[in-house]
Amino acid sequence: MAPETAPNPEGSRQIRRRAYIAWLAVCVIWGTTYLAIRIALETIPPALVGGLRYVVAAAVLGAILIARGERLPARVHWPGLALLGFLMIVLGNGGVIWAEQWVPSGVAAVIVASSPFWANGIESLLPGGEPLTRRTVLGLVIGFGGILLLVWPDLTAGGVAGRQFLFGVLAIQVAGIGWSIGSIYSRRHAREENALTASAMQMLFGGLIMFAIATARGEWQMLTFTPRSAGAELYLVVVGSLAGYSAYVFALKHLPISIVSLYAYVNPVLAVLVGTWLASEPFGWRVVAAAGLVLAGITVVRMTGPGFRAQGAVLVGPGKQPRPE
Repeated sequence: MAPETAPNPEGSRQIRRRAYIAWLAVCVIWGTTYLAIRIALETIPPALVGGLRYVVAAAVLGAILIARGERLPARVHWPGLALLGFLMIVLGNGGVIWAEQWVPSGVAAVIVASSPFWANGIESLLPGGEPLTRRTVLGLVIGFGGILLLVWPDLTAGGVAGRQFLFGVLAIQVAGIGWSIGSIYSRRHAREENALTASAMQMLFGGLIMFAIATARGEWQMLTFTPRSAGAELYLVVVGSLAGYSAYVFALKHLPISIVSLYAYVNPVLAVLVGTWLASEPFGWRVVAAAGLVLAGITVVRMTGPGFRAQGAVLVGPGKQPRPE
């Protein structure tokens, strides 16, 4: 019998330290992708912003995994991954991209933070789903009250700008619904597969669907690049998707999920600060109060018990997908 290997406390501490660094990287990277999307939209049509990002990222990640000897998911699982790509990439991320044509990036990030509310509501309507409690309803009311405070002045402004802003807000809500349905579906149909290969396929399917939408809308004829927009798109591919996702997977492997999932609280705050600093987006007491109410609502909802802690935590795997910001 081979002798047992003694644990290495120093090595464990180093890995944990690197995991916290990776978590901080996720907080920073995914908090800045909202502004990168807005900059990319300056010359790149919306469906192509997402299509280029996810097809290229999937191709690079897939090539790396194949070179490492990883196997792609069996073809029998491709329809499910394509469905997840549509729900979570096309609707989930594509809705945010579409909205940022008219909604400031920081405001969009605060509204996106309300996605767990949709997940809770949809889950409660499904067979075997966790019913809404009074505390959950209180959290939903607080969170959506924050969103209403944030968007009400612009919604009531009238004119073309007001209608476009309303359309953007609705697009983000569709994104939240799509993301929530995809998360619930993936959790209920979880399979034991390599998380990275499954996610690469999901990004590929989602990106190809966005390419089809771009073709139907004639976006290829409108596609142009400037140093700013090309740099922003490259940032979304390399930093937002590849580096951010790898850091997330590493952090989740070595840290408690309760800690890793806290990035969802940091992202909207950082997105507001970055948008204000680099793009002169609106910032004032209303934005601060609204963000505080949304995050308070999320906190109340997360305290409803173990059922939602499993649901609200952002997991990794074929049935446990992180939000690809």
